[in-house]
Amino acid sequence: MINAFASAPAASIVLALAAAAAYAVPAAAAGRLSERASRIALLVAWSLHALVLLWGLGGDPPRFGFAPAISVTAWLVMTVYAVERQLFPQLQARWALAGLGSAAVLLALAFPGTALHANASPWLPVHLALGIASYGLFAAAVVHAWLMTRAERQIRQATDPHAGVPLLTLERLTFRFAYAGFVVLTATLLAGLFFSDTLYGQVRGWRWDHKTVFSVLAWVVFAGLLLGRLKFGWRGRKAVRVLYIGALLLLLAYAGSRFVLEVVLGRAS
Repeated sequence: MINAFASAPAASIVLALAAAAAYAVPAAAAGRLSERASRIALLVAWSLHALVLLWGLGGDPPRFGFAPAISVTAWLVMTVYAVERQLFPQLQARWALAGLGSAAVLLALAFPGTALHANASPWLPVHLALGIASYGLFAAAVVHAWLMTRAERQIRQATDPHAGVPLLTLERLTFRFAYAGFVVLTATLLAGLFFSDTLYGQVRGWRWDHKTVFSVLAWVVFAGLLLGRLKFGWRGRKAVRVLYIGALLLLLAYAGSRFVLEVVLGRAS
């Protein structure tokens, strides 16, 4: 971690710390800030976070790894939340997502990943973009599933039934993101299958490594979830549990395997 901070440009460190601090404001003071102040703090944090990502992914050489993958995913989820707040002003997840954003930025600062191979295929950015998009879509599905579980608990506890987004709306949004994530994940796996020979600048072909195994397992779980939804009407706790299992497997596929390589084993690839 010390080496990571030492090798990072001072400007990127300042940007990352500023983004983390901006996220921390609405996360730590959720009940004391006005709606307008919270919205401004999140907009500033979101913008700084975008600059941090551009600095890392557009650097020379560009770097990527488990922590930048989580950071991009958090930024995508914040983007989805910002759009949905315009449609559903009663959506309440600001403090949790702000805390996630702050932690993700600091994690990527501590573990900036490794430089991409100079001879990598031109298809590699497409493959990575598809993979991260699937992460973001399934992460958005998980957030909505969490909100759905919270709304269901509030109904059982007879709290205000008109507070927040309606339960059926949250359920519909959860599965919309799950369907979209499944399509993008399928495209990611197909891209890895067809271009695996040269993606990372080395001729190595399709390999059943940890990343591939966990990705395929996640695909199977999500396929089962969506098939169960269509054929058997899965919903509620059963559907949420299966979604969480698939999301965990997908997280282990890239972020988990890269964490082991970069941090536990100290290897670049």
